[in-house]
Amino acid sequence: MAEAAPEQRTSNNLELIGETLQTGTMQEARRLLNALHPAEIAHLLESMPLARRELVWELVDPEYDGEVLLHLGDEVRQSLIRGMDADELIQAAESLDVDDLADLIQDLPETVLQETLEGMDKQRLQRLQAVLSYPEDTAGGLMDTDTVTVRADVTLDVVLRYLRLRGTLPNFTDTLIVVNRYDKYLGLLPLSQLLVNDPDHTVAEVMTQGAESILATASAREVAKLFEDRDLVSAAVIDDNGLLLGRITIDDVVDVIREEADHSVMGRAGLSEDEDIFAPVFLSSKRRAVWLGINLATAFLAAGVIGLFEATIEKSVELAVLMPIVASMGGIAGSQTLTLIVRGLALEQVARGNLRWIFNKEIAVGALNGLLWAVVVALIAIIWFGNYEIGGIIALAMLLNLAVAAMVGVGIPLVLRRFGIDPAIAGSVILTTFTDVIGYASFLGLATLLLFTL
Repeated sequence: MAEAAPEQRTSNNLELIGETLQTGTMQEARRLLNALHPAEIAHLLESMPLARRELVWELVDPEYDGEVLLHLGDEVRQSLIRGMDADELIQAAESLDVDDLADLIQDLPETVLQETLEGMDKQRLQRLQAVLSYPEDTAGGLMDTDTVTVRADVTLDVVLRYLRLRGTLPNFTDTLIVVNRYDKYLGLLPLSQLLVNDPDHTVAEVMTQGAESILATASAREVAKLFEDRDLVSAAVIDDNGLLLGRITIDDVVDVIREEADHSVMGRAGLSEDEDIFAPVFLSSKRRAVWLGINLATAFLAAGVIGLFEATIEKSVELAVLMPIVASMGGIAGSQTLTLIVRGLALEQVARGNLRWIFNKEIAVGALNGLLWAVVVALIAIIWFGNYEIGGIIALAMLLNLAVAAMVGVGIPLVLRRFGIDPAIAGSVILTTFTDVIGYASFLGLATLLLFTL
């Protein structure tokens, strides 16, 4: 039987645990809940209203607390942490790997943080300090310092005996990292090569020399791009002197990709990617009010342009009926260009060397589509109102607005990026303002000039 999709499993788990809680069989609910993966428990908690979320959180086995907290969005995580006592938080923190603890540590209360740090052994504390010394959106902030290193001059047989003595390997270990006596990074020894080659060979004979490594200061986006391009499972992280600091694994990169996608989608509406869908009404309203206020200001700007042509609109009801079409078509065309450029910037496909070509191409696309739909809309307007002049005016306005929309769609992301503003967040509002203003001004301005002036 085919396995249910993740969203279907969440729905089934919600219903099953909800029914169990309603019947009062708490032990059965606890058993069902703790049989899930920590990520599934986190997803379940994020899918519950606040009161039930707190009840279900009490049923989670304390040994899973750290992993579950790690998979939660910031807002939900912080709300649950506020309800936990110090001993629970300390136990949750101690159960995590160093790189995961670095992600959680900023949400811990000061007293809990201090006690957690005092309870660490020297090696674990040093590893944590190494990760925290870099911003969280860099390779250094993502890396795990738990690495398995070998020297180039030892034999594969020695390496195999060392691994047997070690007993376990860190998660997602597909390669061993080769370093010299000073911990300078030399390359990688894939486990596949270790297993299939003669044990008498040295590491230097079978290793991948100069295999791709990542500077600790590289951005999280650069790391994700490298993993995508090279199909990596893990990669070594080094400092400016080539010394090994740690490694990044594919699970961390998947988190980066998901966070960027959430940031892009939610940011377009002025929301945080970590916003809790079940947050209190007043808190949610407060956050959204700012973005609505910005949108209101731009709407008044467009309304002001319409107001300038009030006398023209009064003379022809056809203009009032048709003018939203011009603005709407410009907005859609501009959004298509904007989305394409924002994606190109994110993937580093847009650069100074190809910018002119991209700009000319988008103008040509806008003009061609403008011409096509100008003819279509003009014919509809003529058939609808029996007025050839109105048809010609809306055709000209449509052609002009789609060409401007293409120019603005290319220009806005570049300008915003230049000033350090995320174009995925602010770009759509600015674009809509431009296309509305240009659409209304061109259509009504041409009507005023051609119908009532000449």
